[in-house]
Amino acid sequence: MPRHRCRYRSRQRRPRLRPPHPDRHPHPDRSSQGHSTRLKRLAQSGRGSVTDDSRVLSGRYRIDEPIGRGGMAAVYRGYDLTLGRDVAIKILDPELARDGGFRTRFRLEAQAASRMSHPTIVRVFDAGEETESLPDGSTQPVPYIVMELVTGKLLKDLIEDGPLDAERAVAYADGILEALEYSHRAGVVHRDIKPGNVMVTADDHIKVMDFGIARAVSDSSSTVAETTAILGTAAYFSPEQAKGEPVDARADLYSTGVVLYELLTGRAPFRGESPVAVAYQHVSETPLTPSEINEDIPRALDAVVLRALAKDPFQRYQDSASFRAALTHALTGKAPSRRQLGTLTSELYGPNPRQAAETARSLRQLSTDTTMRRTQSGPPVAWVWAGVAILAVLLISVLFWVLTIPRGDDTVPSNSRIVPDVTGMTYERASEELIAQDLVPVRVEESSVEVAEGNVIRTDPDTDVSVEVNQEIRVYVSTGQELAAVPTLAGLTQEAATQALEQVGLRVGTVTSRNDPTLSAGTVISADPATGDEVAVGSSVDLVVATGRVLINDVTGYTVEAATRELEAPDTQVTVETQEDSSCPATNPPVVIAQSLAPGEVPIRSTITLTYCSG
Repeated sequence: MPRHRCRYRSRQRRPRLRPPHPDRHPHPDRSSQGHSTRLKRLAQSGRGSVTDDSRVLSGRYRIDEPIGRGGMAAVYRGYDLTLGRDVAIKILDPELARDGGFRTRFRLEAQAASRMSHPTIVRVFDAGEETESLPDGSTQPVPYIVMELVTGKLLKDLIEDGPLDAERAVAYADGILEALEYSHRAGVVHRDIKPGNVMVTADDHIKVMDFGIARAVSDSSSTVAETTAILGTAAYFSPEQAKGEPVDARADLYSTGVVLYELLTGRAPFRGESPVAVAYQHVSETPLTPSEINEDIPRALDAVVLRALAKDPFQRYQDSASFRAALTHALTGKAPSRRQLGTLTSELYGPNPRQAAETARSLRQLSTDTTMRRTQSGPPVAWVWAGVAILAVLLISVLFWVLTIPRGDDTVPSNSRIVPDVTGMTYERASEELIAQDLVPVRVEESSVEVAEGNVIRTDPDTDVSVEVNQEIRVYVSTGQELAAVPTLAGLTQEAATQALEQVGLRVGTVTSRNDPTLSAGTVISADPATGDEVAVGSSVDLVVATGRVLINDVTGYTVEAATRELEAPDTQVTVETQEDSSCPATNPPVVIAQSLAPGEVPIRSTITLTYCSG
């Protein structure tokens, strides 16, 4: 789906950060003061050197003013002293830092997130750990991550201003899905898609944050209550997350559906007094269609949102690309009728719970109301008994027919079994199903784009095939997206680089030309991702290729010495020759009056002749 570019332009000012809930997080001012004090102690005890004007982590990252505070960390504006660039530094909450298992998972997830490079994803540059001294003399670790510094406004702050128009809402949702499409191909599931993790930049593009952190947190939490206490809200949980079941990429699509619902209506589909109450609604309740809350929403978007919020992951969109295609069609295609929406709701969520409750209440009222009298006489008793007799004869006839029907050859012998359908299950659950049928599962691993890692792709023999008892069943389990390492491309010609990428299952992406005085035309200068980085098979690698030319300036009027110095500089490396012109009076020092090559781009290793007066 092509990137939407909305008409809206956010005002260029610092993002407004909402204060955390008093029951959940400390006051922002006290929290910032506490982090400031801890950072000063950290610098005095560790590798950083911190004063009132300078705070440095790992001798490299200077910490400046705080710019945000969440349930998991405080975020500071920072500066990378080594590479000379502005960064954002996220310092983890001490409560999380005390868990050694969490720190390990956090480091691994940060490393996985750092391998992702996409315009819609906030880059993770580095992750590390410092040591902080406590007043009692003990120490505790302080994990931190260094990220790309993005200016703009959080999506949750835009939602606070009210519902967005359909075009802008779809554009923002498409930006989130574009980021997820890239991350899912790389085998990374976000697990915490919500407006607080999405930034809208000054040029109205989407940046998704905190990839990998949610997984490290959720793996360290044993209950829904603990997880929501860390993540801050259960309003965007998928049903499988609420039930504590394993999740895959479709959980991110569910959460994106919740965000789209909130963009269109200004409120979440499920609200409750506690995270547990909201989680229960995600599992069992039917959401109102967005157009019931906001009449300006096209009904075609109702169908997309209902599909995205399906309780069963297999009834949702199975990947980001299909979700994006549905959004495009919803804005341009024909809107479904109310009957079609009702049919879709019944298919995805079953009978309407509200209607079922009203029906039950009406039945109870009728059964207890003694003031109601019949206004019509009942049918004659003879007709009643005649109907009963006919029904009994029909039942006996059907029973006789079932008992006497001849048995064909397709019945399953007692020593045979039917292979059950275990597609999409985890291997552990599939093994239990097969063992229960007296079959022997044999695990075979295979990469797959469509099936999540650890889930069953297919079986051999296939589903519903009759086999003998104790027969081995090959269970093909997905290892996720196949990865490939980027080969060494620098120094190769563009044609050779293309062949090298194709040999490992990658392809050439954007090719950018750049002047280099030492490389001939068509030679690869650098690649992104870099050599050795692992990316999903089928991904594109951007190349920077030499033009075989350099840029020279007009040096007439320069002294010969200054002109020679500029033309022979490292970024030009042109060979300079001089010649005298005796027809004009000499100057001291000599000044260039003409150059043999015109200003502009010239082939590398060119020779230029500078003429000066000597008469």
